[in-house]
Amino acid sequence: MAVTKSLTSAVPYISAGKVYKWEVGMTYVNGVSGDAQYYTSEFTTEVSYDDDTYGFELASESTWNTQAQLLALCPVSHWDNVFDSQVESVFNPVLEPTPDDSYQIPVSE
Repeated sequence: MAVTKSLTSAVPYISAGKVYKWEVGMTYVNGVSGDAQYYTSEFTTEVSYDDDTYGFELASESTWNTQAQLLALCPVSHWDNVFDSQVESVFNPVLEPTPDDSYQIPVSE
């Protein structure tokens, strides 16, 4: 089943004309509505300019003019793994073990 990802939210937090923090969100979709394995999930993150991993230079909001810049703030590979795990657990759940009451204890020899 094909998975699509879309950047669905981006909210800048501004101080003194500079973006200090972003709240960014993506929606993942497995299949299409109506399919037996249709599944969606939304992920969001908040990233500050001084974040050790995804931090960015303080700049005006107008310099953030591409989706690629916003996507670079997102832990996409982590979200990919989480979404894959969600889909797997929803459509291929781990079966609960059932007791075998007919089991016979072996006779000692």
